[in-house]
Amino acid sequence: MSEAALEALSDMITEAHTRIQQAYEHINPVVGVRRGMRDVGIPADAMTIDCLQTRGRILLILHDEQPGVLLYQFGTMDAEAGDDFQPMNLSEVSADTLFTWMKDYFSA
Repeated sequence: MSEAALEALSDMITEAHTRIQQAYEHINPVVGVRRGMRDVGIPADAMTIDCLQTRGRILLILHDEQPGVLLYQFGTMDAEAGDDFQPMNLSEVSADTLFTWMKDYFSA
């Protein structure tokens, strides 16, 4: 995946993270970029959005073989990711999308 796509997604997450902290102090998500998939030969970058209070995790994948697509999954910090990722065109993802996911999933 291009650095531009990763940077764009990072910018959206930063904006959504700032907004969620302002509106929902109890959520306070932790965002991480994980490039370890490339270290084991998988041409993809992963980002996690974790909620320490609920132990929820939103996992986002940008895979080189699916340019322009964001793969996402809602799970927990305590479980390995499954194979049931949902695809979404990266062009349809916005800071609003990520804000809503964090609000809805981490408040449940």
